[in-house]
Amino acid sequence: MQYRTMGKLGIKASAFGLGCMRFNGPASGDSVIDENKAISLIRKAIDGGVTYLDTAYVYLDKTSEIVLGKALRDGYRDRVMIATKMPSEYVHNREEMQALLDSELKKLQTDHIDFYLMHGIDLSKWEYFKSIGAREFFDDMKKAGKIRYKCFSFHGPYDQFEAILNDWDWDMVQIQYNYMDVDNQAGTRGLELAGKKGIPVVIMEGLLGGRLAKAPSNVQALYDAFPVKRSPAEWAFRWLCNHPEVSVVLSGCNEESQIEENLRIFDTVEPGIMTDAECALMDQVRSAYISRTKIGCTGCRYCMPCPNGVNIPRIFSVWNNVSLHDTDPRHDWDLRQIRETDSGANKCVACGACEAACPQHLSIIDSLKQAWHELAAND
Repeated sequence: MQYRTMGKLGIKASAFGLGCMRFNGPASGDSVIDENKAISLIRKAIDGGVTYLDTAYVYLDKTSEIVLGKALRDGYRDRVMIATKMPSEYVHNREEMQALLDSELKKLQTDHIDFYLMHGIDLSKWEYFKSIGAREFFDDMKKAGKIRYKCFSFHGPYDQFEAILNDWDWDMVQIQYNYMDVDNQAGTRGLELAGKKGIPVVIMEGLLGGRLAKAPSNVQALYDAFPVKRSPAEWAFRWLCNHPEVSVVLSGCNEESQIEENLRIFDTVEPGIMTDAECALMDQVRSAYISRTKIGCTGCRYCMPCPNGVNIPRIFSVWNNVSLHDTDPRHDWDLRQIRETDSGANKCVACGACEAACPQHLSIIDSLKQAWHELAAND
């Protein structure tokens, strides 16, 4: 296992961090998590050298922390660092923050949390956290020894990331990043900004929820033609670990074989490990994915709100993602949400308001019709 120094903190962590959000439940469906299986996977990872474990209060219907706490009995807690999170929607004052943190400590069966994150904040959530005294609370809990480091996780645009990162003396940040997200969310600019400030970066969604682990045909053809043979997942992880600013890459595992594969991959990855030819390959892979894009919608939302309730940018986002990753739209969570909120393209009456507002001058009406035809083809 490769270990990396976490920026200004000066501590080392395993390059492979186990994400505790994706454990499968038992076939019976009686529980969110098959506890015995999850505990076995967690301990296998730790025995293999993993020292960083990531969970959150809300993961797996609030059961992830409980199972992780059980897995860390018998001396395993002393071998690892735990990251968990405070969601803004559950706290409104200091008393509620204290109660939530204490409940997490109890579930995790520990007296301290190593990395405590404000969960999934954007600029508005950061302002909210400040308004309820979260900065003071985190500082006090750090002094009391209940948390070691104050951190945040982020899914918003770069300008908001920059503003939040510069607004407090953060100890660590967790961002979504992969070779397809170089210009999305915090992106490469955010990664490098944190690196310049000495703030360690933990990576989530390195495989985009597993979508980059299975390459569509035109991408797989590029991998097959390259003289060095690796799985799509290994290419994605090596690309991430090539960046010196990356401290830990999170990966959720449901099977022992996945733990074993990750232990093998992260045993050899170091900053600068990619050759020029390999970097060029990943640029080609990114371009191959992008070539599968159905429509050049940037999600600017100038077309919104639609007078008839159509969620135009979300439909186009699903359409692009299904094509990019060759996935079944019937299993797409965003598409289910579109249906449940009755905001599908079937409500379009071709009024033209969206096309008049679109700065990209897209043929939205015809594209919505085509998108809905393809996404709803198996209804």
